Amino acid sequence: MASLDFDVLIVGSGLAGLSAALHLAATHRVAVITKGRLNDGASQWAQGGIAAVLAEGDSFKAHVDDTLVAGAGLCDEEATRFVVERAPQSIAWLRALGVPFTEEDGALHLTREGGHSQRRIVHATDATGAAVQQSLIEAVRGTANITLFEGHMLVDLITGAKLGLATNDCLGLYALDNASGEVRTFRAPHTVLATGGAGKVYLYTTNPDSATGDGIAAAWRAGCRVSNMEFIQFHPTCLYHPYAKSFLISEAVRGEGGLLKLPPALGGTRFMPAHDERAELAPRDVVARAIDFEMKKHGLDCVHLDISHQSPEFLREHFPNILARCAQLGLDITREPIPVVPAAHYTCGGVLADLAGRTDLPGLYAIGETACSGLHGANRLASNSLLECMVFAQAAAGAIAAAPASPPPALPAWDHSRVSDADEAVVVSHNWDELRRFMWDYVGIVRTNKRLERAAHRIELLTREIAEFYGNFRISQDLLELRNLVQVAELIVRSAQLRHESRGLHFNRDYPSLAENAAPTVLAPVAP
Repeated sequence: MASLDFDVLIVGSGLAGLSAALHLAATHRVAVITKGRLNDGASQWAQGGIAAVLAEGDSFKAHVDDTLVAGAGLCDEEATRFVVERAPQSIAWLRALGVPFTEEDGALHLTREGGHSQRRIVHATDATGAAVQQSLIEAVRGTANITLFEGHMLVDLITGAKLGLATNDCLGLYALDNASGEVRTFRAPHTVLATGGAGKVYLYTTNPDSATGDGIAAAWRAGCRVSNMEFIQFHPTCLYHPYAKSFLISEAVRGEGGLLKLPPALGGTRFMPAHDERAELAPRDVVARAIDFEMKKHGLDCVHLDISHQSPEFLREHFPNILARCAQLGLDITREPIPVVPAAHYTCGGVLADLAGRTDLPGLYAIGETACSGLHGANRLASNSLLECMVFAQAAAGAIAAAPASPPPALPAWDHSRVSDADEAVVVSHNWDELRRFMWDYVGIVRTNKRLERAAHRIELLTREIAEFYGNFRISQDLLELRNLVQVAELIVRSAQLRHESRGLHFNRDYPSLAENAAPTVLAPVAP
């Protein structure tokens, strides 16, 4: 099959990918490649908002300072200023696209979130991501020069080194067409990875099923460095129910008096006061560690969050969505507590990228949660993630527009000679479950050297098994995602083993103190 030729390939259809496509479409032929539908990514799920200095009395310096504090000493100050200073124009661009942000008295309504010293969160009620994504999708579908390839899963990047060329540029990629089972060859002088994070490497996550670290793993295999992979942000309270997946129970429930308790079989006693004087109102990482401790101590699958002492009228007014979703699952939160677990929420590390999204591989860019831009450091400040997507989408588009581009050489078609195997689906499913369980148990909120060693050993065994399947059998989306998750898991574990301290989102009982002169963790692959 002949290659599909474009000026720019964008992998991923969240806020970062679609923004980049719109910025480039006036001058470039753009392909947007996404393994599901356009709105299947994490951007669609974002509830909070976008941080931007717009209020009187606020300042870029204050926003920068808040970000640096949250990042626990590992934010890149230049990158932080770069993002913060471009936030207002990013909001203006979204408003021009028609995003229906919440207004009050004719002006944008700004709310405040944890870690922010000022009101600076622009939002669309409590569903900002969905509102932004819908506007972007409508704009992309109506823009010439953008070709959409939904249902196409990234297999691997095509590089000069893999083809035996003198220069190791990114020349394109292979993508699996899930409908036909064919692997298609895409060719372009520029490729942008905007594939999101890797929350699905953990048993419990707030992320959608698409968050399997595809871009991070592919960039690593192509020879790019990654940074800060040990810093995974966990949300303390995700609904625990066999028929509920990735449903958050807002921090506001604790803010309005919700109490964390052990199950009735253990007395139903409240436990947060024993962990922190701020009890349920302690920061996210403190609450998440406390819940993790109690679950491991007692062998529990979850703990309980009890707000039933508030009146039904109060709950209907303040938490209508939570009340309704729990009711659908047979939980009456006006009478009984909510079963909750912490859940992986955001990948703070990723592919090392500069202020234009450029990676180590010429022609390859990484933006959004896929990248490590230096903005988040050891812990992401609330509502900086959507902002990062927009700023670096525009920056990468500018760099691509200014870069010389000659057509890549002819690329070889994918080898379709592999045969299928009847046992593959069963093995993939078993390995997926095993990986997510031991990553949760050994590389979760609280780590130890022994737990990390156990995880590394299991990852080594899984890696060999998956490599055999990948090398000998016909590929599938499930196999590709498992391959990527195991690679990302290895990077998380290796990064965690290198950090001999507890900082931000990384807590190791064997190294409970902060180290002096700490630096980002950077891993470099062996040259291909």
